Amino acid sequence: MRKITFIGAGSFDFTRELVRDILTYPAFRDACICLMDINEERLAFIQKACEKIRDAGDYPVTIQATTDRKKALEGADGVVITVLTAGPDIFRTDIEIPKKYGVDICVGDTRGPAGIFRFLRSAPVLLDICRDIEAICPEAYVLNYTNPMALNCRFLQETTKVKVTGLCHSVQHTAKMLADWIGADMKDVKYRCAGINHMAFYLDYKWKGEDAYPLIRKAMEREEIYNEEQVRNQLYLHLDYYPTESSGHNSEYYPWFRKREDLIEQYCTHSTGWNPGEHAYILKEYFRRQNEWKIDIEKWLEADTVDLERGQEYAACIFNALFGDETPFDFNGNVRNEGFIDNLPQGCCVEVPVTVTKAGYEIHPVGKLPDQLAVMTNTAARSEELAVKGCINHDKHMIYHSILFDPLTAAVLSMDEIQDMVDEMFQANKAYLPWFQ
Repeated sequence: MRKITFIGAGSFDFTRELVRDILTYPAFRDACICLMDINEERLAFIQKACEKIRDAGDYPVTIQATTDRKKALEGADGVVITVLTAGPDIFRTDIEIPKKYGVDICVGDTRGPAGIFRFLRSAPVLLDICRDIEAICPEAYVLNYTNPMALNCRFLQETTKVKVTGLCHSVQHTAKMLADWIGADMKDVKYRCAGINHMAFYLDYKWKGEDAYPLIRKAMEREEIYNEEQVRNQLYLHLDYYPTESSGHNSEYYPWFRKREDLIEQYCTHSTGWNPGEHAYILKEYFRRQNEWKIDIEKWLEADTVDLERGQEYAACIFNALFGDETPFDFNGNVRNEGFIDNLPQGCCVEVPVTVTKAGYEIHPVGKLPDQLAVMTNTAARSEELAVKGCINHDKHMIYHSILFDPLTAAVLSMDEIQDMVDEMFQANKAYLPWFQ
């Protein structure tokens, strides 16, 4: 019997969908799914949800739930991490303090001032989890879904020995979106994608063996297509390669879209994609979920039917390739750069093609990124390196330097203003970051 453990299982949507996906593979239908969370109420709800999936599929799977992390990790073959550190009351300072200084943030969970402070709060929690994995199930494969993805993975790959890679659904979801734009079936689409998390690009995108970029560019001439993803359509039109991440996220990674009110109005307000570019979008979502999560869960539990079809997330396919029916699987993973992208810093966290088999991960080198992409991703990757080193060394000055070079922040603020902003963010996080005092 294989055992898959979810740490932070109270992340209802992720856990429910990943468990459903895992059970679509015959090799895991009699597995043990262990759900662990420190919130007993959310844990009870996700246990009921997984039992509903089990019953709907008539699976002989064992569902366990516990608040004891060490117990949950005993005998685990695979571990999925979906933890959320702190809550909306501290998240709001990540967005509201920069806004006070003129830095307008939409999501703030990846990089820049908001993403870096989110990382600093998450790092010790993730480290504790991985120390337990090292002691209890050191051979387990660990899949991290917790943002900021690149920073968290880089930190864990530097400070622990666990077999951890990070997964993000933007690569496969965007590939499907582009296929829909040009009327292609995904089974006829092949692509090569690389960069860093949320700043990766399709270096090749082919339909039936032919370059599909001319068709994508043609599709953008339709107003409804252009308006669906204004920010990243602009990135493609000017940089020649399509980015993986949504317009809301992308708008805050670069100096071109959110530094002036007129630009925010033009590019970030009317996009009809899933993630609008409005200020503090994610913060509004967190407070909505805080107030409505139980209603959403109870509604799902009361529904008469359960969708048992496999979704687009990578986790189940990876576990199946490792210790299920061992069918090899290709995905984009967040790994340590050991010569996989030549013109990004060695050791930084990159998002590159990976093939997983029963032998483990085979990471595919992609050579050099196009020069225009390398300029941008180098700035972000090197800023992340400073943040990780600052975290490990408990060095506030390194954290300041990492934010100093954030493109949006630098486009809006002076160096003194950035220093003042960072000092205020440290003060707001004093209870969460005592080692920096």
